[in-house]
Amino acid sequence: MNDLPVKNKEPLELYSLTKDTSDYAWYCTSINFDRRDLPMRPDILPVLQIASLGHALAAFVNGIYIGFGHGNNIEKSFLFQKPISLKPGVNQISILAMTVGFPNSGAYMEKRFAGPRGITIQGLMSGTLDITMNNWGHQVGMAGEKMQLYTEEGSQKVKWGPTSSNGADGPLSWYKTYFDAPEGNDPVAINMNSMAKGMIWVNGKSIGRYWTSFLSPLGKPTQSEYHIPRAFLKPKNNLLVIFEETGGKPEKIEIQTVNRNIICSVITEYHPPLVKSWERKDNIFRAIVDPVKTGSHLSCPDNKVMNAIEFASFGDADGACGYFYHGKCNSPKALQVVEQYCLGKNECTIPIERQLLDDPSKDSCPEIAKTLVIQAKCGHPEKKNN
Repeated sequence: MNDLPVKNKEPLELYSLTKDTSDYAWYCTSINFDRRDLPMRPDILPVLQIASLGHALAAFVNGIYIGFGHGNNIEKSFLFQKPISLKPGVNQISILAMTVGFPNSGAYMEKRFAGPRGITIQGLMSGTLDITMNNWGHQVGMAGEKMQLYTEEGSQKVKWGPTSSNGADGPLSWYKTYFDAPEGNDPVAINMNSMAKGMIWVNGKSIGRYWTSFLSPLGKPTQSEYHIPRAFLKPKNNLLVIFEETGGKPEKIEIQTVNRNIICSVITEYHPPLVKSWERKDNIFRAIVDPVKTGSHLSCPDNKVMNAIEFASFGDADGACGYFYHGKCNSPKALQVVEQYCLGKNECTIPIERQLLDDPSKDSCPEIAKTLVIQAKCGHPEKKNN
């Protein structure tokens, strides 16, 4: 605690402490116990309780990691409770508090609050001890951030060792490796399913945060693949640096290419027109075309063309890209019209017009607002034989 640069009677608020310069800040204090202060039975351990305003934290007692806790986007505050081992004499308690970015930052950040607010130790011989006002030392950011371990120059400042064979390197671990760029022009992604929570850098550029251990109600991470722009990559020896907060298995990380040959569009009749339908001239917005109409726009990547229209519906279709299905109301003309506008083309726009997409005399549900749903498959243009 005495070595940390910022001292205060109680823990400082996290946002105002970091001032958006880092996701991380250390909170440390020390406390001296007499043997008579500690539980007499060895099978009974005191409990460290931390009331936090968010967003996450890792706790250490006498240099030993005791656990990780976090809130969620609905309820950012949370209560961390873990049993701890204390010893007679001076005990060090350290908390690494973390923010997790958007939507918990950005606009009105000066009105948001995060970080530990109340810290107690329960189960002592004298009962519960409140150590919130015990004098705390603070440090913004991780030492690895300040040394810029994620750059070629910074990575030379420390000695790197091999990863653990059983994947148990523990919390707050930095990992470094090199990889070659995948062949071709397909988008590149890094699969982080084997890791838990942390940050990624490629050739010194931040790819962002990952949090694959935070599962949705369906039991899956909301995201496990993270895009690496090809502009960040060299043909050979790309530096990959990862800061893992709670522990993972870096040997199972994969660099992948991603197939984006299936493209989809879902546009309803009440969607606003495209932005390109308007222009600003003499500080006045005006329509470029008259009348301005809503349309469904599709575009294939890498100069590919639409070789097949796998699904087309104008009505009340539902589902998601790759899993669309027809509803009770569907125009029999929709597929024919979409194929006419899009097949064999790199990009196309289909106007949302009932007269074009449906036969008014055969419309079984004229009273509803209809949706144009399209799924197309992109591929290289087919070569014609002589």
